Amino acid sequence: MAKEAKIIELDKVVIRFSGDSGDGMQLTGTLFSDTSALIGNDLATFPDYPAEIRAPQGTVGGVSGFQVHLGHSKVNTPGDYADVLVAMNPAALKASSKWTKRGGTIIVDIDSFTEKNLLKAGYKTQDPITEDKLGDFNIIEAPISLLTKECLKEFGLDAKSVLRSKNMFALGMVYWLFNRPMDHTLAFFEKKFKKIQVVVDANKAVLKAGYNYAETIEALTPSYLIKPAEIAKGTYRSINGNTAAAWGLIAAAEKANLPLFLGSYPITPATEILQELAARKDLGVKVFQAEDEIAGICTSIGASFAGSLAATSTSGPGLALKSEAIGLAVITELPLVVINVQRGGPSTGLPTKTEQSDLMQALYGRNGESPVCVIASSTPSNCFYYSFMAAKFALEHMTPVILLTDGFLANGSEPWKVPSMADMPEIKPRLANINNKEYQPYLRDDETLVREWAKPGIAGLEHRIGGLEKMNITGTVSYVPENHEVMSNIREEKIKRIENYIPLLETEGDESGEVLVVGWGGTYGHLISTVELMRAEGKSVSLAHFNYINPLPKNTAEVFSKFKKIVVCEINLGQFASYLRMKHQSFHYHQINKVQGLPFTVQELKEKIEKILEA
Repeated sequence: MAKEAKIIELDKVVIRFSGDSGDGMQLTGTLFSDTSALIGNDLATFPDYPAEIRAPQGTVGGVSGFQVHLGHSKVNTPGDYADVLVAMNPAALKASSKWTKRGGTIIVDIDSFTEKNLLKAGYKTQDPITEDKLGDFNIIEAPISLLTKECLKEFGLDAKSVLRSKNMFALGMVYWLFNRPMDHTLAFFEKKFKKIQVVVDANKAVLKAGYNYAETIEALTPSYLIKPAEIAKGTYRSINGNTAAAWGLIAAAEKANLPLFLGSYPITPATEILQELAARKDLGVKVFQAEDEIAGICTSIGASFAGSLAATSTSGPGLALKSEAIGLAVITELPLVVINVQRGGPSTGLPTKTEQSDLMQALYGRNGESPVCVIASSTPSNCFYYSFMAAKFALEHMTPVILLTDGFLANGSEPWKVPSMADMPEIKPRLANINNKEYQPYLRDDETLVREWAKPGIAGLEHRIGGLEKMNITGTVSYVPENHEVMSNIREEKIKRIENYIPLLETEGDESGEVLVVGWGGTYGHLISTVELMRAEGKSVSLAHFNYINPLPKNTAEVFSKFKKIVVCEINLGQFASYLRMKHQSFHYHQINKVQGLPFTVQELKEKIEKILEA
């Protein structure tokens, strides 16, 4: 008599796929995430991969991972530790078992645990379970490679192509374990490999074989069910931060009724913004892949002068190269969006790892008094909104705006409710018109200090432009010392007045209390999860998270004054804390910092905040 499968209902679960860079872990994780999103789960993902294109195979340094946290209720982080780990080789087990919960399930491809592979992974014995003290885990030793070969022996594929499909066997096992339908993935094969039918058929066969194998072995019972999340009605899709940022620019161009131009140079982890916009010629987007970072931004400044919504995308090293040109956009007072997807530095640093260490560079990394507006996204999906707002401020305040995201946001994904364009804010560029008056290029609006934007080629709007200092109002080249001071003060005050157009700072939790946790940018998910956890335990902890950095919200000091202790948490050595000390000197700032190329974990934040709370 067949044993009835037991199904346990869970609220949330974390799954980590881990293997060599060539094992397809990013695709496997993405397919699992997309399927979960389609059936209504809330989720957050964290792709983690080496910087080398051909990382050393079989070594810990060459391991590629993809973690997904999905749930029936709101999910803010990819999870600290995995409930289920899929390890395709010994190196993956070595690298990822420490990120798996004690008592969790670890599925390994036992065929890959050869003496050679164990040695390459750094194991000293032939028994990794004992050596890494994994005895209290539920270890599933599945012959994934062998069964994949057996499944595909009649397909006529070469050995390399056969083994390339083993990730789909593992995916099939996890689909059964978590009661996921295979329909979306089967349709993906049809679309992705439509020109090579044998590849479509092979992947389908292996996926189903993995599913059936999991169903037949008792070691994987029970299976688990995570019901759909209760979310607002609307049209949703899974989106990562880079795609969201690209679409935010497209939406802003539509709202402003302007053509969109992106001049960029490929750089990890920002390249996908360039790729996404290059694919949108159908929406009138113009993209120029330049020969270097300097050329990229200079073409964008030219496009801005010509009347386009102009943007450039980069990461930390590229932002350094663009610094002189950003100064050119400051002194000419032309609108420009600079999206900086931060990564670990300095120099080449950690190209595929996340960090928040470009804040001071964004604020002050230019020669002379060169103020710009600085904004930061805080989730993968709201990269859309803050990219849109960066364009809005650039166009309406005639200034460069730097939007800071990071590798964690850029590559991570989550469900996104697609907004209606009618619900997006208006964008009204301050365009110059001919009113039978002589055009004065630096004549300003009294309230905002914004000059008018004159498109070239219009009779009566001729004016000089360039990197030399301009005379106030007339815009002619000026070496007058007093005028330089006047113009410097105006440019500084123009950025400060943007504070009148950004929302006030709000706290999540109580408006006063013992501890105010302060963060900015991509740390939001981990910080709000920590604060909610501590508040559930009765702790007096609230969160103030910043998306607007320069200028800061007008009520920042008022919010800070209502708490006994302020704890600034950031993925750097304390740049935002130092900035706050400059802007609001009357407060004492505790710091929690991390510079490991990894996001915070909720557990480490909780432990450190508790020590500050109790001190």
